[in-house]
Amino acid sequence: MVSSNKLKSVDFYRKIPRDLTEASLSGAGLSIVAALAMMFLFGMELNNYLTVNTSTSVIVDNSSDGEFLRIDFNISFPSLSCEFASVDVNDVLGTNRLNLTKTIRKFSIDHDLKPTGSEFHSGPVLHQIKHGDEVGEESGEECVSLKAHNFDQYSHQYPILVVNFFAPWCYWSNRLKPSWDKAAKIIRERYDPEMDGRILLAKVDCTEEGDLCRRNHIQGYPSIRIFRKGSNLREDHGRHDHESYYGDRDTESLVKTMEALVAPIAMESQRQALEHKPENATQHVKRPAPSAGGCRIEGYVRVKKVPGNLMISALSGSHSFDSKQMNLSHVISHFSFGMKVLPRVMSDAKRLLPYIGRSHDRLNGRSFINHRDVGANVTIEHYLQVVKTEVITRRSSSEHKLIEEYEYTAHSSLSQTVYMPTAKFHFELSPMQVLITENPKSFWHFITNVCAIIGGVFTVAGILDSILHNTVRMMKKVELGKNF
Repeated sequence: MVSSNKLKSVDFYRKIPRDLTEASLSGAGLSIVAALAMMFLFGMELNNYLTVNTSTSVIVDNSSDGEFLRIDFNISFPSLSCEFASVDVNDVLGTNRLNLTKTIRKFSIDHDLKPTGSEFHSGPVLHQIKHGDEVGEESGEECVSLKAHNFDQYSHQYPILVVNFFAPWCYWSNRLKPSWDKAAKIIRERYDPEMDGRILLAKVDCTEEGDLCRRNHIQGYPSIRIFRKGSNLREDHGRHDHESYYGDRDTESLVKTMEALVAPIAMESQRQALEHKPENATQHVKRPAPSAGGCRIEGYVRVKKVPGNLMISALSGSHSFDSKQMNLSHVISHFSFGMKVLPRVMSDAKRLLPYIGRSHDRLNGRSFINHRDVGANVTIEHYLQVVKTEVITRRSSSEHKLIEEYEYTAHSSLSQTVYMPTAKFHFELSPMQVLITENPKSFWHFITNVCAIIGGVFTVAGILDSILHNTVRMMKKVELGKNF
């Protein structure tokens, strides 16, 4: 009993007999208000506990993806042929890579950006095309000159019609002219158009027959096209109206190619097994020509993390281009930096930061069209400033990298230039990166706050009830005229 009484003496919560307590309306009102306040504050604290908090800091870029950066893109050019479309990369360190093809795919498209066939294959690049030594020599007019009104007639008349689309001002066209005229004369003598009628070499002056050249998607000079009468090419399971010749341009090479084209026709009646042999002899110098005048270019390139340029233009080491006719208008379907972010990962990141990813592909869906209001020789430039963003989550006292992406701002302009028009993407990476870190909250901190809310509201309500009760008692005493 003694030990029990001693233990009771340390009771902080001594009980008052119920008979000695008195209930009041003011106390009941304060109790209801206190209960509502506790519930409201508990809800606010629970919401704060469940809300994800982050801290943002700017640090020096410490990328784990090395010194190279990937650029993914999908861009459509309604007026640039896949035949000459070139993707080039250069930077301030002196890197200069031309006509990238390994990670690039091209598809011919029409002016409505609709594909007109399967993937366009550029084939092996001939770094140096051989020309004849007859430059400057006068040659007789042994080559038929075609016009818009008789072009279809000749193309339907001869099983094989080989046409040289040229421009008189073009250096490469003038180098080809003597060899072409000589080859035309030799072929005319060996395969007389009147007696044999299997092949004809002709030419078209694109400065006079502009519509005819545009109809055949001619953008570089000279362009040698091979038209086949009633031919359905099996390559790429598509039908092509013509092929392009990319081989040597000396007289001997031209004649050999023409004879190889004629040979299958000569052997057709005999059904010889050698039918495909001439085709193999020329397949490396001729390929299906673009089936439309536009091109969709998609793929990716890897660049160094220094200021540089990604440029798309018409390029060839053996063709000339009329810069006044080149139109580099384009529609950007996709353009982004860094590795592709999976939709699920991006969704998890948006749970932390709803605004993240808005500038990851800022140029997507935008069109940059030159309606010739500015004039000719127009280059379309995009100035991109790139910043890396990294999001880190903390789970079970350990850090986990949730997402690593590159966001950028874009400013675009159309400007006239004295050089060949290009579509230029100038990129500049920031040496700093944005680091966003999730700050998890302790459950014990939440419990402590809940206890503080309940105890604090209960105590304050008790003080207010005591003040209110004593005030009422004092007022009643004053009214009765009692003195203390």
